[in-house]
Amino acid sequence: MHQGRRPDPQVIVIFGGNGDLASRKLLPALYHLEVAGLLPDDYRIIGNSRGDFTDEEFDGFARVAITERGRCEPEGDHWDRFAERLTYVSGSFTADDPEPLAGAVRDAQKELGGDAQLLTYLAVPPKAFPVLTRGLGEAGLNIGSKIVYEKPFGTDLESFQKLSALVHRYFDEEQVFRIDHFLGKEAVQNILALRFANGMFEPVWNRQFIDHVEIDVPETLGLEQRAAFYEGVGALRDMLVTHLFQVMSFVAMEPPYALEPKPLADETAKVFESIRPLKPEDVVRGQYKGYREEDGVDPNSDTETFVAARMFIDNWRWSGVPFLMRTGKRLKAEHQTVTLAFKEPPRQMFREHESAWYERDHLTFRLSEEAGVSLAFLAKMPGPEIELGPARMSFEYDATYGSEILGAYEYLLHDALLGERTLFTRGDGVERTWELVHEVSEKPPPIHEYAQGSWGPKEAEDLIAPRRWHVEREEDH
Repeated sequence: MHQGRRPDPQVIVIFGGNGDLASRKLLPALYHLEVAGLLPDDYRIIGNSRGDFTDEEFDGFARVAITERGRCEPEGDHWDRFAERLTYVSGSFTADDPEPLAGAVRDAQKELGGDAQLLTYLAVPPKAFPVLTRGLGEAGLNIGSKIVYEKPFGTDLESFQKLSALVHRYFDEEQVFRIDHFLGKEAVQNILALRFANGMFEPVWNRQFIDHVEIDVPETLGLEQRAAFYEGVGALRDMLVTHLFQVMSFVAMEPPYALEPKPLADETAKVFESIRPLKPEDVVRGQYKGYREEDGVDPNSDTETFVAARMFIDNWRWSGVPFLMRTGKRLKAEHQTVTLAFKEPPRQMFREHESAWYERDHLTFRLSEEAGVSLAFLAKMPGPEIELGPARMSFEYDATYGSEILGAYEYLLHDALLGERTLFTRGDGVERTWELVHEVSEKPPPIHEYAQGSWGPKEAEDLIAPRRWHVEREEDH
């Protein structure tokens, strides 16, 4: 956390301040930063939305959000200080009508000494990004400020290019923070540490030793009142082209010369440039039974709630190694894992003793609950005979370092307040990810229905055959 540095005095504007993301993530994260002493010495948080909402209602909204979803109780001096700095401005914010929000921002900056920085967070659906971006620029609130965009940045290649051109009309790239909260997870950053800080892993991190790589994010949750957002996005845009691609770039990149914004973004961009663009036959789309009956969903919806993909990186390190990705809603279990499956050695001497279900040794990163790393392998079981059985070595963050790890949004919000862009995505890399799925977006494969509580459509199993999804194998045994 950059030695726990406090950012300079700052005005933080949350567009969509009374919305789902503000409630689930942003307000609890900001309050935890307050308790941890990582917010500025003085700051203001201004919520904004089109609907009517008072300062008192915003205080109550924040208190409920923090109580239900935060890790610190809203009480005592920390809560008093935090609540005192919360204000709300209702009404649409546009280039034609920037007031009263623009006035509230300038008043808050004056209260903080006149030179306070401004950070705006667009916690709104992607379709609102252009209106708010233009409004900030025309109101002069772009000058010297920072702007945070939630994913997805665009919904296809054309919309990305249009949005990017508009953003760069008002903001330099250094002012733009495209957030992907998976990159704020300690366990994702640990992929880089494990690879590049330990001599035992990097030498085997390539096609000579790795059979395949899996990135698997099944979810048990459904839409959770997000139908208006999800219907226009779907699993491919919401998860595959954002979170899963970014995690994959950390797994596959070459060593950057430093963990700084430019070298890290350069190496992830090289990975994306090396990926073979996806074809419809490389992707399986699914939709859980009952999705079309959900409130706010088109009864004829073709939106996928499940996506699986098989892709290849055509470079020296990874040529021929399939990268297998899967995510979906209403599935059998909740996981966030990255698994590197090693090639099998010639084990003729052990064949008759090998565990029937065990396929190969593998290294797994657990990115969510019980975050950590496990290494699975075969070992001799106790007894007079040489009989093999599965064994595991495991590292868990909580057990080793305690449970006071900052959450992904807390980490990234603190970085954004400091102006630290290392773990935010760069425009050229994001554009390339949209290029990679362009043909699939234009000619999407058919939707396959799947039962809620299953592992998704059978076609996802066929996509990676004769391999099996690692998470399923673990759950089944």
